Amino acid sequence: MWAGRAAAYERVFARMTAHTAEALLDAVAAGRHTAVLDVGTGPGTVASVAWRRGAHVRAVDADPQMVETAARNVPGLDVRPAQLPELPFPGATFDAVVGNFVINHVGSPDATLAELRRVLRPGGRLALTCWPMPGSTAQSIVNDAMRRAGVTWPEDVPVTPFQTYGNPEAFRALVSGAGFSDVTIDEISWEHVVDPELWWSGPLAGVGSTGYVLTRQDQATIARVRAAYIAMAARYATEDGRVALPARALLARGVR
Repeated sequence: MWAGRAAAYERVFARMTAHTAEALLDAVAAGRHTAVLDVGTGPGTVASVAWRRGAHVRAVDADPQMVETAARNVPGLDVRPAQLPELPFPGATFDAVVGNFVINHVGSPDATLAELRRVLRPGGRLALTCWPMPGSTAQSIVNDAMRRAGVTWPEDVPVTPFQTYGNPEAFRALVSGAGFSDVTIDEISWEHVVDPELWWSGPLAGVGSTGYVLTRQDQATIARVRAAYIAMAARYATEDGRVALPARALLARGVR
């Protein structure tokens, strides 16, 4: 579902997910000489911030185009393709592992967390963000518009396990159950101010599972979804023609 979507993701959604980059790195105390692994790096947003802090950063992503994008955006970054829950690093390699909105995309969160713990040194720190369930407006508005337009979710498109884990209690239990100690969950809230046409262009380009489902519809259905989206987005209009969409994230931190 993500193949070939790197440019659209970088242009649209990466601007929203960048909001949590500093908090994610603060959670693992990433600074000068910290050995950091950024999993699911996407266009390299978090890796770039860690690099500017003076950390020794490595990064992985499952999509080769994302790897190329991150390498372009962060010159000199050691970034390579890898699909969770398998990482191409020896055990106890990193002081910190971070993942910005990646745990909610993996098929096996338990196995992924075990692998992230494996590559951390004893006492190493983990920080992960995920979207809460039910999602905030910024995350879910196009999905909500599809439901309003009568689009049903196809049986062959997997639903994220974070339908179950996307709340503080379940997220904490998931991370603790993988063997991490001192696990805490913080909620981050903000407004994502964006051109509504730009925000629509991400799903229309097939980004994410919502975009994947949207682009499988016929043109008449897509037109109905767009009309529903425009009506819903109008509630959040700003004076300059953009929209201020409420956004929320959960941030988990723990120690190996």
